Amino acid sequence: MFYRPNLDQHGLAHNPFKALISPRPIGWISTVDAAGRPNLAPYSFFNAVADSPPMLMYCSTGVKASDRSVKDTLRNIRETGAFVHNVMPLALIDAMNASSGSWPRDDDEFLIAGLETEPCEIVRAPRVAASPAAFECRLWQIIDLPGDANHMVIGEVVGVHIDPAVIVDGRVDVTRYRPASRLGYRDYASVSEVFSLRRPDESA
Repeated sequence: MFYRPNLDQHGLAHNPFKALISPRPIGWISTVDAAGRPNLAPYSFFNAVADSPPMLMYCSTGVKASDRSVKDTLRNIRETGAFVHNVMPLALIDAMNASSGSWPRDDDEFLIAGLETEPCEIVRAPRVAASPAAFECRLWQIIDLPGDANHMVIGEVVGVHIDPAVIVDGRVDVTRYRPASRLGYRDYASVSEVFSLRRPDESA
């Protein structure tokens, strides 16, 4: 089959776009507003974009369902210039889902999701205490994208927290925490098996 997005009908029961771009790591972004009120929300358009300096991006798409306003995470980043990405383990999938609601701005998603916080070293936003790793980020740029309130937020990583329990022989072992990822529709997956490959030009 072939179709042109926004021009043709794909003819399927549900839009296949996000199902085909998968798995996608979940950006679990914590922020505070100018008054210091915390916010936590997951985003399925998320990834690393550079490693020297290390940089992350997430995309905020659309507006809040509750009042059609700019999403709290984006507003907070504009106010404070910083955010935290909390690595999403399978064990916290229900807490992540609880934090995804379109809650009023004054509500604390950490409390709603039953999560304890830990302070960061550099940025003001708290991090998820139970997360196996967290990245403190300073805002580098917000890029306005085409469409209904679509924005790409790029941050430079200025601090990294790692739980020693997930480090084995000097390497992060993702099977210790099974990172959760977003698929299409309402589907998720987690990493439980890992294999390695050498590039053709690499020596044994």
